[in-house]
Amino acid sequence: VQLQACGGGLVQTGGSLRLSCAASGRTFSTYAVGWFRQAPGKEREFVAAINWSRSSIYYADPVKGRFTISRDNAKNTVYLQMNSLKPEDTAVYYCAADRGVARLRVGEYDYWGQGTQVTVSS
Repeated sequence: VQLQACGGGLVQTGGSLRLSCAASGRTFSTYAVGWFRQAPGKEREFVAAINWSRSSIYYADPVKGRFTISRDNAKNTVYLQMNSLKPEDTAVYYCAADRGVARLRVGEYDYWGQGTQVTVSS
């Protein structure tokens, strides 16, 4: 599975962005997908995850109520809608995928996209 994340950019506080994670591979619809982010000088951290059937969805506490993860298996794409953005959301955002259940830890995903920069100005 190859992943490509896009949709990042520069936005003001309170603004919105939608990230996309497009995947190759006919079996992508059976993969769980997670979004992670890494700010300068910090470790990569969990943001959100969704399993293949959308029956299990998880969010990190800092983004609950503001971010929404979704997927369109027909398009092999997972989205991260980010609303009410804050300067502390500034980071490179990565999508990751793996078979099985949705996971919350970096080390539990085998496939990673290249990352897309999100910058929120104050």
